[in-house]
Amino acid sequence: MATRLPTRSTRSLRLVGRLRPGIEAQQLLIKSLTTLVLAAGAVIIMIPLAFMISTSLKDRNQLRASPPPLIPWETTTVEVNGKDEPLYEATIEGQTREMALIKNRPEGKGLFVDPADPERTYELVIAEQKALRHLELHFENYREALTSVPFDRYLVNTLIVTFVGMFGMLLSSSFVAYGFSRFRAPWLNVLFLVLLSTIMLPSQVTLLPVYVFFQKLGWIDTLLPLIVPQFFANAYDVFLLRQFFMTIPLELDDAAKIDGASPLQVLFYVILPQARPALLAVAIFHFLWSWNNFYEPLIFLHSRQNWTVAVGLQTFNALYSVNTHLIMAASVAMVVPPIVLFFLSQRVFTQGVVMTGIKG
Repeated sequence: MATRLPTRSTRSLRLVGRLRPGIEAQQLLIKSLTTLVLAAGAVIIMIPLAFMISTSLKDRNQLRASPPPLIPWETTTVEVNGKDEPLYEATIEGQTREMALIKNRPEGKGLFVDPADPERTYELVIAEQKALRHLELHFENYREALTSVPFDRYLVNTLIVTFVGMFGMLLSSSFVAYGFSRFRAPWLNVLFLVLLSTIMLPSQVTLLPVYVFFQKLGWIDTLLPLIVPQFFANAYDVFLLRQFFMTIPLELDDAAKIDGASPLQVLFYVILPQARPALLAVAIFHFLWSWNNFYEPLIFLHSRQNWTVAVGLQTFNALYSVNTHLIMAASVAMVVPPIVLFFLSQRVFTQGVVMTGIKG
């Protein structure tokens, strides 16, 4: 019986089978290294946030340490002769005992006593002894920080500006993006490029004429200059929504038109329900921008009762420049809402950002 020689495809499969374990090991190594690099980057990015939260929970005395500790440790004290003295773990005659430092001496030495027997003193080198500390969190910093200024009024103003402006931005940007993605007209692409070019125009360039215009209308020191412009679309938001709208099949529009739907009905009943991820992504972008916006509220709002959180927090910094723990407590209170919003809508937000770049 003749021996059948292996074909080229069979030899290729055998070669792939021998190489597969090495390829899988290489891919696993690459994934592991990538994960480690991303984890290290995440830790580095989280350090300022962790330090801010830690500082907001410290006492004023803990801020004077150099370098300041990341964890809000407090020196353990014990009462000796009617005074609170720092407690150390000292080594005396080969034994480790808890001793209180009652007086500093020259050359780095100190006078220590046993709290149970304060009459007997010991002169020891302070650097060779271990200071006893305990974790002490001062949550009262948040109450003091948020009640020393009208933070509730700042918060209400910020919420009004943010959510009313968000509604106007979504409505106007949806109309403009729908027109650019679905209608055809001469020079439409050129007009879209002109719209995108406005992104490169700094707001400081138009500050003077815009301020004079709002002053003529009597809107200065009101929330209207921060809300009304959002009802006239934004080039960046229009771009994101247009890119997503173009991924929606035109057949859905045709089917709705056959059923008698008008262009506005197609937008509200066909396009917008399909574009929920993109709308949510644009809404989160606007929320973060409006929540952290400091420049425009500082220019247009003069009265304290009209300030937003960003402006109020800056004046808080000027009033309490020494009390860093109170400034950090107010900053944590301002950071929490955007973080909570992002984590609650992270999945849909990521989907909306990814889908906006599928079709150009």
